[in-house]
This record gives sequence, C-alpha cells and structure tokens, in this order.
Amino acid sequence: MMFSKIIQDLKINFNTNRNFFDKYTKRNPNLIYSKINEIAQFVGSRYEIDLKLHFPNPTKIYVFDSYGTENIGIVVDRLKKNFSISREIIKSKAIETIPNATASDAYMYEGKEGVRISLKNGRIELLPGSVHIWCTVDKDIENYVNWLLTNVLDKHST
Repeated sequence: MMFSKIIQDLKINFNTNRNFFDKYTKRNPNLIYSKINEIAQFVGSRYEIDLKLHFPNPTKIYVFDSYGTENIGIVVDRLKKNFSISREIIKSKAIETIPNATASDAYMYEGKEGVRISLKNGRIELLPGSVHIWCTVDKDIENYVNWLLTNVLDKHST
C-alpha cells in the first residue's frame, strides 16, 4: 500500500466533487466536513484502512486545495500494540528521510509503543497500527509515509 497512491486517489475524488464543494463551502461548512470524510472513508475502504482528514484549524475547511494534503490520519489496525520492526529503525529512517526531523519515543503506556517525529512545521505521530500526519505533506514526508505503510504498518509486514 502506497501513501502516494492514497493521496492521489483522494485528490481525484475531491476534484470529481469540486462543484459540490464550490457550491456549499461558504453556506454549509458542516456539510462540507461530512462530505470530506465520506470521501476519505470511501477512499480508505479501497485500501482497507480507516482514513480521516482533520481540521485543527477550522478555517482550512474553506481551502479546497488543502484537502488530502495535510492533517491526515491513517489507521490500519487499531488493536496492534507493538511495531513489526524496531522503533530505532523507524526513528532513524525519519531522520534520514525528512530534513531537520527529530524522533522520539511517545505514547509508551499499557504495553504500547509509539514514536513522535517532530518537524519544522508540525509532527507525525506513529503507533503500531496507525500514522497521524499533523502537517502539510511534502515529498519527503510522502516518501517517509510510503516507507511506513510498506515496512511498518502493512498488515502483511512481519
């Protein structure tokens, strides 16, 4: 499963519904939010993931071109508690792939593992069964999440 393909699929689906977004964005942001997550759920179902777009800055709902480019949550397996590979490899890959990234252990409680990647303009929070991207996705982040979905979060990875 490739993150690049998922976000491309999202953008295609958003563009297909562009007239709807143009018509209702100013009049009914709640309807737009529902439609965004309906599309995200549809796209996620194609990849057997739970896909959500978040709007920590509520005004971003009005910026159509930001949909699918930032603040993305991907859940592959809600119940998974441990990474399939060493946290050290996950952290070193982030530092190697994303300029100026720092990586640390996070969310380590009740036998669960987690990693936080701190970035210049946001963060990536990684749990054994999910990744939450709290920033704008650039090529470096896209490449790192591609690696995560292939090597860490894939249901078939060991």
